Amino acid sequence: MGMKQILGKLAGQTAIYGTSTIVARFLNYLLLPLYTYTLSTSDYGVLTEFMSYIAVFQVLLTMGLETGCFRFANREGFEPRRVFSGALAAVSAVSAVFLLLMILFGRGLADRMGYSGYWNIYIYIGIILFSDSFTAILFAKLRQENRAWRFAAFKVVKILAEAGTNLLLFLWYPRYAAVHPDNLLSGMVPAVPDFSYPIFSILVSCVLCFVLFIPELLRLGFGVDVRTLKSLLRYSLPLMIAGLPGVINDFLDRVLFRFFNVDDSLWRADLGVYQAAVKVAVIMSLFVQMFRFAAEPFFFSNTGRKDFRQVYASVMEYFVMFCMLIFLGVTFYLDVIQLIVGSDFREGMDIVPVMLLAYMMMGMLFNVSMWYKLSDRSSYAIYITAAGLVVTAVINIVFLPVYSYRAAAWGHFFSYLVMLVLSVLLGRKYYPIPYRWGKIGCTVLFGLVLYALDLAIPDTVPYWCILTARTLMIAVYVAGIFLIEKYFRRHKTVADESKDSQ
Repeated sequence: MGMKQILGKLAGQTAIYGTSTIVARFLNYLLLPLYTYTLSTSDYGVLTEFMSYIAVFQVLLTMGLETGCFRFANREGFEPRRVFSGALAAVSAVSAVFLLLMILFGRGLADRMGYSGYWNIYIYIGIILFSDSFTAILFAKLRQENRAWRFAAFKVVKILAEAGTNLLLFLWYPRYAAVHPDNLLSGMVPAVPDFSYPIFSILVSCVLCFVLFIPELLRLGFGVDVRTLKSLLRYSLPLMIAGLPGVINDFLDRVLFRFFNVDDSLWRADLGVYQAAVKVAVIMSLFVQMFRFAAEPFFFSNTGRKDFRQVYASVMEYFVMFCMLIFLGVTFYLDVIQLIVGSDFREGMDIVPVMLLAYMMMGMLFNVSMWYKLSDRSSYAIYITAAGLVVTAVINIVFLPVYSYRAAAWGHFFSYLVMLVLSVLLGRKYYPIPYRWGKIGCTVLFGLVLYALDLAIPDTVPYWCILTARTLMIAVYVAGIFLIEKYFRRHKTVADESKDSQ
């Protein structure tokens, strides 16, 4: 197979894998109105807290074995079947112990955390994590075998099952339970919608996905080769430890609300308002995720080009241009976009611009972090992420008691900013890429000036005039970007000619 064919196949599979992930995140975004128009801010805060715990434990219970399987399944002296069966056995054992602990101690844990009467949620979480960790290895097997369509099909079925169960529970079940109080689900979920509905929906989707994999499981078996398993664990556990700071950094603020919020009695409600605002800003995160699926194989496959460093620098410039367009589009029409969340959640919409910029810097961080991936210095990722985690922790611990969820938003912003600056400085030393920070800075500054002009428009101006002005400013931004591009292109041409003459 020629190089073009290999890259074409890689790009096609990336699109398939990426599409299933984007669909999942987009459907979760569409569920936001269902949650925020039905649940109280406190219930949504409780859901956010539990989802944060699930995200962290997913990393712990899979133990980095997904990547380990890719490493050893293609390595001489190791049989792929034994690699995956060993990983499956290890993950199953650890996850089963976790599930058992939830069954034995869930009731006591629920009482200590203030969720008496909801101890079954802890069992649900145990089953979710067991199923998810188990199927994570089988999904990795599909990827290793290049069975992208089956991978995507299973992911889509899981996504639709979660969304469908949510719709049934929120829109149909309360009326049905009122007429049939002793129905099959009466001991599993309450008749009145609360935070347990989304968690139960995830449970249903995870169990269904587990069932879909039974034929694959029967073909694979549970045979454990001790030598293979030891090699897997030696390689994978450090990866899990290295990945933890990044995951904890993303969710630490949600956990700290319980302990440091400005008002102990309102921390759940404030967390719910915060999460709704974060979800609105996820529009930027979705774009970053789509960009990552396309960019990562692009970066690795173009290192053979003579001008590849200039190409990477240009990618960053266009990325920032588009991110600022998204920023202006969301902030200018936020008073309309915010209608997707319930009225009780809209008081937190003022942090949406902060989160949009934080997600933009997350994407910029991905761009500049390619230096340690391309130069085989991945260990630096641990130090950079750990620095971001420290910033998140300090800002939240110090300022949550004063500013609540606004402190959490700025915590994300400064955490990504510090990681971005560190990665840029280290990249200049070990793998310099000629980013034109002047051009990038002009783009960001131009967008922020337009945003400031919008804030300066008096509330007394008729709304149709405000909308017209905002639309014109977006047109001005697009025109300004062309002028900035033209200026820096001319500047570069003059600089190149001057260099050649010397």
